Amino acid sequence: MAEALVLGTMYFGGRIDTATSFALVDRFVAAGGRMLDTANAYAFWAGGSGLSETAIGEWLRANPGADVEVASKVGMTPAGDGVEGLGADVVRRELVGSLDRLGLDRLDVYWAHGEDRSTPDEEVVETFGALVQEELVGRIGLSNHPTWRVERMRMLAQQRGLPEFDLLQLTTSYVEPRPGAHVEGKDHPYGFANLETADYLAAHPDVGLWAYSPLIQGAYDRDDRPLPTAYDHPGTSGRLAVLGEVAAELGAKPGQVVLAWLLARDVRPIIGTSSIAQLDEAIEAAALTLTEDQRRRLDEPA
Repeated sequence: MAEALVLGTMYFGGRIDTATSFALVDRFVAAGGRMLDTANAYAFWAGGSGLSETAIGEWLRANPGADVEVASKVGMTPAGDGVEGLGADVVRRELVGSLDRLGLDRLDVYWAHGEDRSTPDEEVVETFGALVQEELVGRIGLSNHPTWRVERMRMLAQQRGLPEFDLLQLTTSYVEPRPGAHVEGKDHPYGFANLETADYLAAHPDVGLWAYSPLIQGAYDRDDRPLPTAYDHPGTSGRLAVLGEVAAELGAKPGQVVLAWLLARDVRPIIGTSSIAQLDEAIEAAALTLTEDQRRRLDEPA
């Protein structure tokens, strides 16, 4: 169902103009979608940080009372020779900026966008936990963090009686890159969900996973966008063959089956689209039902 999808808004206000951004949110909400995902850093590469949040804020002001939720992030905006990080002063300052651009008094989800090993984990845990206690944010999540640090931060929160990070945002899809291979365009070394992630989630059912770039920039369905070379291995060939078979059985595109497969595994895909047609395909995918046999075949190692 569409409410399980997350609408990614990385390019709103930059590559995607205001009119198209509004049309995408309108269509998403009309189909039953609710969660919009943005970040204070979007889209610094297109003219300035906060463009995406500003575009969403304009939509919210044009649609008062809309039944939507908003998630934003902090920590990865360029600053000096690096990024802003997750220091307490930065997180609180940037939350104020995000809320102002969005025209909100609270966020439904607030993400630590990436690791900051220069800030003590204790400080990060106390800062984000306090934001939940102050009702400035609803839930808190960790994006692009290794599993061992997720567990450490959750343990630190438990010890302090603070709200825990209970959401992870990582990139994952049906096919996986070779272990240790560099994936072009991926800057976070711990940004991929892997076998350890799956094991952690199985042992901690209170923790949810959101998947960004689940369709690998359209590689499943577009001949002009081949998979990155890091995915070139026998396992990928076998998985793509099964994916094609199931897609044919369902009368769907391979990319739609990937989204349906992720949803069946309780993963929330973040859908980054630039057109209504692409969004409609994702919405249709959310309505697909995989049979037990199809699930089994898709789940089996290639």
